[in-house]
Amino acid sequence: MAKKTGDSNKKDKKWHKRTDITVDANQEPLRIDKFLTIRLERTARSKIQKHISEGMILVNGDTIKSNYKVRPRDEIEVFTTREPVDTRVIPEDIPVDIRYEDEDIIVVHKPAGIVVHPANGHYSGTLLNGLAWHLGYRSQEGITPEIDRFGLVHRIDKDTSGLLVVGKTEQALNHLAKQF
Repeated sequence: MAKKTGDSNKKDKKWHKRTDITVDANQEPLRIDKFLTIRLERTARSKIQKHISEGMILVNGDTIKSNYKVRPRDEIEVFTTREPVDTRVIPEDIPVDIRYEDEDIIVVHKPAGIVVHPANGHYSGTLLNGLAWHLGYRSQEGITPEIDRFGLVHRIDKDTSGLLVVGKTEQALNHLAKQF
């Protein structure tokens, strides 16, 4: 049985909210550790399981176990002990090689040498900076995208070239994530 985790516990351990995830209405039952491994880029399943056991991952405000199966519309809160990193994307007029685009997705070619998304040491000149500009964002203050990870469901290394699929809507993002 899940139990509530008090806010004082989070403050004592200096937890910071990493992300909130609302499970798609069409999501099939899937173990939460598997689900989060897909949704949280570069996060190992063992680390997710450790965070679950420490109460740092809540579903609908309750602690859960690693074998919990996500259900449609579950509200997942993920906490971390790491200090928050600025995840805003500054739109930049960077040429983006769009191979296909419709109202739901974009398929973009990423050349070698470009970083996919802003991270430590790479806050500008990334593919997402260029995509933000392409999608019509112009704020030089930076934006926090409405869609988690700006619709990215996968990435490729800086020195690798290839095609990336980007969801333009939350529904497209979730559908693509299930396929990957």
